Amino acid sequence: MHGPGMQRKGICVRFVLTAIWSLILFGVGSRSEAQEILPPPMNPLQVATLHWYAANQTTQFTLGGFPAGVVFDGEFIWIGNFNNTITKVRPSDGTVLASYPVPDPYVLVYDGANLWATDCNGRAVTKIRPRDGTILGSFPVGSCSAALAFDGANIWVGGHNIVKLRPSDGTILGSFDIGNTDQNPSQGMAFDGVNIWAANSGTNGAPGHTVTMLRASDGAILGVFTVGSAPEAMTFDGENIWVSNNNSGTVSQLRASDGKTLNTFTVGTLPNGIGFDGANVWVANSGSNSVTRIRVSLLGAGPRLQTFPVGTLPVNGVAFDGASVWVTNLGGGTVSKL
Repeated sequence: MHGPGMQRKGICVRFVLTAIWSLILFGVGSRSEAQEILPPPMNPLQVATLHWYAANQTTQFTLGGFPAGVVFDGEFIWIGNFNNTITKVRPSDGTVLASYPVPDPYVLVYDGANLWATDCNGRAVTKIRPRDGTILGSFPVGSCSAALAFDGANIWVGGHNIVKLRPSDGTILGSFDIGNTDQNPSQGMAFDGVNIWAANSGTNGAPGHTVTMLRASDGAILGVFTVGSAPEAMTFDGENIWVSNNNSGTVSQLRASDGKTLNTFTVGTLPNGIGFDGANVWVANSGSNSVTRIRVSLLGAGPRLQTFPVGTLPVNGVAFDGASVWVTNLGGGTVSKL
């Protein structure tokens, strides 16, 4: 069964194809007449990613198990649950295809061949084969692991230090101190094509207000940049790094080339998980039970920020599957598809 979002896309596509075919058959007398016939121009990136319709929550699936992390492997959605499992979901209809035991999988990342999960309690990361959920290895990283990133060649782990691992065998290639404590590991990481960005968590009494840029080739610290209070998740849009600031209720937009703050957006309460869909940045507001969409481009129809309700306590997971955005709702045991 198709949801209302799929029906809307089908109607819009048929309308556009009909309009184009009419123009080919009958011609258009003038530019003004064409503008009266055709719908408003769309952002090409939105068209390419099928996100040129107004967002709506098409459906919500019950999973149980306190879902947190989420990642797309090119075919399936994977969800990390606080009941020490990961769940494999078919994106088209939300069918649960399998569930596998994995220790403490709060954050997930995919390296093109295998899944990786943080294991804070085990002070390690876990490597999982997607085909059958087999655990291929558990690799110590020296502290609680709370963030992951893949740079196209290596896995990066956010902990007390920022740890660089070789995916083939989990060998530690480097460990880089950016000032976090063992009790407050880095909560967010992103790769910008050249450098790794990591959140500086600070302490419980004095939350961090900065993020660090490290050169991926050797871990050299290239800069430390001020953001909001308690920076957590990060994403990269092709030009800029976006950071959710948990205590500030904001999202920072930093130019990746030099760390300059380009904008700060007020979103919901306790923003955390964040993702990019090719045209928009989506941030989960764990204290508001909502997700905020921020249009990256200054140009476009409608407001630049829009907020939509999701389930209870969307703490960490935001992922894009090429057509829809997925948000995990830890408190409700559900995942929302928008």
